[in-house]
Amino acid sequence: MLEFRNVSKSFWTGQQRKVILDQASFSIEIGTSLGILAPNGTGKTTLINMMSGLEKPDEGEIRRTSKISFPLGYMGGVMPKLNAVENSRYIARLYSLDPDYVEAFCRYICGLEEYFEMPIATYSKGMKARFSLALLLALDFDIYLIDEGMPQSTDAEFNRKAGSVLRERLKNSTVVIVSHQANVLERFCRNAAVLRDGRLNIYNSLEEAKQVYDYAQ
Repeated sequence: MLEFRNVSKSFWTGQQRKVILDQASFSIEIGTSLGILAPNGTGKTTLINMMSGLEKPDEGEIRRTSKISFPLGYMGGVMPKLNAVENSRYIARLYSLDPDYVEAFCRYICGLEEYFEMPIATYSKGMKARFSLALLLALDFDIYLIDEGMPQSTDAEFNRKAGSVLRERLKNSTVVIVSHQANVLERFCRNAAVLRDGRLNIYNSLEEAKQVYDYAQ
């Protein structure tokens, strides 16, 4: 389970204080995937980072009793000077997993061919996104965190492989997706919330959340 208890978070922009969360309390249970709708600039990435532990709240408590992923797209543990072989094996050791398995899994999902032996710094944005998703899926989590949806790829084979593995993972785990677009959430989430003005309100259905979100736009 992932639980927020009276959590507050804000930033000083130089002109005013921007409130991300104001005394927010909610929980995410294993088996109940959640989509969070939020306009751009309201703190979607900050919220996901707090869930993963990358950022701390100003006030309140965040309890984690499950294995929670790093946010999809987060490359903080990846070293750009190293290639995908070296990075995948390094990440495997950090999580006490078999480096041979993680390397082979990432090779299979990415489909990067000879680029798998080239430094991450030479990758395009799309290639980095594919490698990030492969790493995320190679590690076994209870809750997967996704900021703004899945990487967009023109490679149909990559989309097929990654989508198939993610659907298999979600049979025994949960996903949290934050986005400013409702259609991004529809594939994976039935429950949804709306983040606005520091308040996170959870609704009984994605359709209800969409109506509230669209009305306030």
